[in-house]
Amino acid sequence: MRVLQIGHSPDADDLFMYYAIAFGWVSHENIAFHNLALDIQTLNQKALQGTLDISAISFSVYPLLFQEQCLLRTGVSFGKGYGPKLIKKKGKSLKRNFKVALSGAHTTNAMLFKIAYPNARIVYKNFLDIENAVLSGEVDAGVLIHESILQYDENLEIEREICEIWCALNKQDLPLPLGGMCIRRSLPLSVAIICEQMLTKAVKIALENKSLLSKMLEERNLIRVDSNQLETYLNLYANEDSISLSQTQLNAINALFKIGYDYKIYTQILSVEDCLIPLEYADFRNS
Repeated sequence: MRVLQIGHSPDADDLFMYYAIAFGWVSHENIAFHNLALDIQTLNQKALQGTLDISAISFSVYPLLFQEQCLLRTGVSFGKGYGPKLIKKKGKSLKRNFKVALSGAHTTNAMLFKIAYPNARIVYKNFLDIENAVLSGEVDAGVLIHESILQYDENLEIEREICEIWCALNKQDLPLPLGGMCIRRSLPLSVAIICEQMLTKAVKIALENKSLLSKMLEERNLIRVDSNQLETYLNLYANEDSISLSQTQLNAINALFKIGYDYKIYTQILSVEDCLIPLEYADFRNS
């Protein structure tokens, strides 16, 4: 039995898409997973370091690690007219060099924010601490992610949606690429293909058994929102579009990579099609 280390965030969509495996609904005779729930910036850092076999990541970090990691087609989260929110205290005017709290240097929202607000003074915090940092006056503004976008203090208001920045930069009607998954290239290709199949099946089964799985996650206190908010959040980020990358989603990722190159965040332009596991290997191997 090969046991692989897999990292995902503790937010509801990642838990929902993975836990069909944790609950034993999806399994394999030769492969098992040991899962770790970590905040997205820690996952990005671990992916850069190659310390996990499989990890959830921000799409924006992938060009920095593509030589060591392949992208998986499944477990993806996109924003279609919604996503992270730049918030501030109601009535507050932000100066050009306002102080802002972001959830991590390698997150997609951080990349887009830094392009739109090059003079902002950035501090990085755990995403759970950003709202209080704004309320306390420690920072002038903050970017809320995950379930925090659903409900926040009544003394706060939205300054700008990150998806607005995305739309202005890509100039196309494309969804905002937020989170995906990667797998170490050093794993045998046959193992990587099986892992992608298992994770894809887990997302499918989760969606087919949405009510039951949601109830089980709630009963085990694995999520931070109530049942109504969970339903809303899963509809946004863990849905039919999360099962496997579509051509529109591939186009969106390529647009993100090009924006990063144009703004000198990346040293070369990647084509996402070249970053995926070559599934034809399985057919060739078994032919």
